[in-house]
Amino acid sequence: MKTYAILTWMMAGVMSLVCEFGLAQGVESLDPDSPYRAVRHSPVTYDVDFSVVVTPPYKAKKLQVWLPIPVSDFGQEVSDSKLTSFPLQVEPNIANESAYGNRFAYFEFASPQGAQIIRHQFQIKVYELRWNLDPAAVRQVTAWPASFDKYRKGDSQSVLVNDRFTKLLDEIIPTRSTPFQDLGNVMTWVQNNVEYDHIDASLRADAAQVLTKRRGHCSDYHSFCASLGRALGVPTRVTYGINAFPKNSPSHCKLEAYMAPYGWVSFDVSETQKLVGEINQSQELGVVEKSELVQLALTRMRSGFRDNTWFLQTKGTDYELVPKASKRVPVVRTAYIEADGIPLAEPDPANKNQKSFAWMTVHEYKANRKVTYPFTDLNSLKTNKDKN
Repeated sequence: MKTYAILTWMMAGVMSLVCEFGLAQGVESLDPDSPYRAVRHSPVTYDVDFSVVVTPPYKAKKLQVWLPIPVSDFGQEVSDSKLTSFPLQVEPNIANESAYGNRFAYFEFASPQGAQIIRHQFQIKVYELRWNLDPAAVRQVTAWPASFDKYRKGDSQSVLVNDRFTKLLDEIIPTRSTPFQDLGNVMTWVQNNVEYDHIDASLRADAAQVLTKRRGHCSDYHSFCASLGRALGVPTRVTYGINAFPKNSPSHCKLEAYMAPYGWVSFDVSETQKLVGEINQSQELGVVEKSELVQLALTRMRSGFRDNTWFLQTKGTDYELVPKASKRVPVVRTAYIEADGIPLAEPDPANKNQKSFAWMTVHEYKANRKVTYPFTDLNSLKTNKDKN
């Protein structure tokens, strides 16, 4: 009886570790709604004070604001959420859109006079996530369940799969290998052939932007990678969130690809490209050290990595808001806003040429401990390489 009790205790411990680290590869099932199966590290808790200040057109009769609401999952824990508006005090409606389950607070202002402020205060605990992909373990799926269709086909606005993309894919990868290797080759091609540009960017995750111009910002990079990933047969999606540190434009997106048996895995192609560029241009690093750091940065990206200075707000592209807006949205970065049924131009405060805004975000983040941004902190590559 005593031996049985000990064995039961040991098995409970093993199962706890399996659930915590997401390594249940032997019993993996294909489910697009499954939680992340990464290893969690270095949690940081942020007190977030996030506002949107909207200046509606003169004599607007109806101002509508859809504000994405982050939710708790394996990578983040949200608490103490409080929504308010000023000077008009409006009670928001909270609902999930049907395509991807993204959660929004909807505010409707009748005949607003002057600027309106929508404020969201909350606390969020964010983990660093590492998938530690083993190339030999990533398997090819020959028959995906229908529940993956929205992540495998092109949509009408952002992630595209057509002859132009398949032709380019054949040029990038003439001979196909494994999902891990092929998607890695796509990301490498993008880093070598696409230029980050805040001025000539779509602000709407437009894969055609990169296909045509070979430039754009993070959402263009990642919608383009998502398009080529789907052309490979790999389910992909664009995820949008917030960088929890002072920044002109707080939003940032990442690519996610479903890598069986690991599930959804996060990759940040654009920020890794910037980091590699800074390493190569450094006047303080030697040739050998540059080579080592570049390799560490690329390995970290390709192994699956999500930093603890970013929290998730929305998944997916091209969906209907609740209640319906005048059109489907390609993505929602920080908010989506309409006045009398007409979308208000989305701001890009990181674009130095843009001088006027119909609305703007105001944001502050207070962390419970010191934390550095791993895409600018070179030491994080050295100190964290043992986590892989």
